[in-house]
Amino acid sequence: MKVPFVKIPLLTRGKAEVTPPGIIAVARVDRRTKNITKRLNPGEIAIIDHSDLDRVSAEELIRRKVAAVVNVSVSITGRYPNLGPKLLLEAGIPVVDGVGQDVLVKVADGTTVRLDDETLYVGETVVAKGTPLTDESVQTAMAEAKDMVAVQIESFAANTLEFLRREHELLTHGIPAPEMETEMNGRHVLVVVRGYHYREDIAALRSYIREYKPVMVAVDGGADALIEAGYQPDAIFGDMDSVSDESLCCGAELVVHAYPDGRAPGLARVRELGLDAVTCPAPGTSEDVALLVADAKGASLIVVVGTHHTLEEFLDKGRPGMSSTFITHLRVAGKLVNARGVHQLYQSRISSWSLLVLVLAAAVTVFVAVVFSPASPILARYVEATWHSFTYWLTGKF
Repeated sequence: MKVPFVKIPLLTRGKAEVTPPGIIAVARVDRRTKNITKRLNPGEIAIIDHSDLDRVSAEELIRRKVAAVVNVSVSITGRYPNLGPKLLLEAGIPVVDGVGQDVLVKVADGTTVRLDDETLYVGETVVAKGTPLTDESVQTAMAEAKDMVAVQIESFAANTLEFLRREHELLTHGIPAPEMETEMNGRHVLVVVRGYHYREDIAALRSYIREYKPVMVAVDGGADALIEAGYQPDAIFGDMDSVSDESLCCGAELVVHAYPDGRAPGLARVRELGLDAVTCPAPGTSEDVALLVADAKGASLIVVVGTHHTLEEFLDKGRPGMSSTFITHLRVAGKLVNARGVHQLYQSRISSWSLLVLVLAAAVTVFVAVVFSPASPILARYVEATWHSFTYWLTGKF
């Protein structure tokens, strides 16, 4: 893979102009990829700490048009065949792996750095070295990782059974719904998570949203996704760590996901913004809580965007806690519909062609009625007088 570079001339006294090789850009530094993507500008270098770089994170980095990705950890550990590195390389974004933890201390956020092949510089000082990923190395690592899928399935199954043993009441009884003003009983509820293909799915659901007007429920960063698409969330669920201040202040009802013992770290951020919120203690993820509350509050149908359905999506999160999402989906399965299925099966009751034919038929009817009406001469004179008045007014403007 050919690595692009930016030429910035360096002038030295009494010497010829020297152009350093590599990519010279501002570095954005954060251990959490979902945090760094909020600050990234096109052409910057992302320095992250992300083992098994997942597809959603890679797609967000691509959307931010980063110049390169420097990973403290290994982007493909071999645990399972994650797609993130492959997507970045296909987008022409260089990835340097395993540079070590020291870079997080040596490079401050906003520092101008230079990435030349496997080496990262600040000025002329080497601050990190790693392994550049190539199409061949990623392909080899992915092939080796496929052999580990069976092991990961066994681990996922064991985690799921353990969670079910501890939290079996979640499957049989769900969770108590918190006191909320948002009414869901008997209504469709659209739950948006900023996950796989969320932009495409929201766009494909426009006709459905326009006709059924579902309750808009966002999970953390899903609120940003809804607002970006032009919608107003009715409620925001989550631990409030990956949603913008602007979205939190949009007027939606806030439900902070708390640990089963009642601790809610996300509540502090909400209060700092001067906002009110209710807490919902529950096991599992914030995505689980949103689905379970919608079920408990009597939603007739729950349409999900960006949530996890396939085995690849569950493994791609790389967290044992995702087993709770599997159990949650079993709990609400009778009401649950994936957005991809909705926009493939759903058709608006009134098509665009039907509306066009209706308008044309109405226009023809009005025309015939006017022409054959006894009052048609009077109407014709009225239209003529109106037209002359309009043209007189228009010419007076010039």
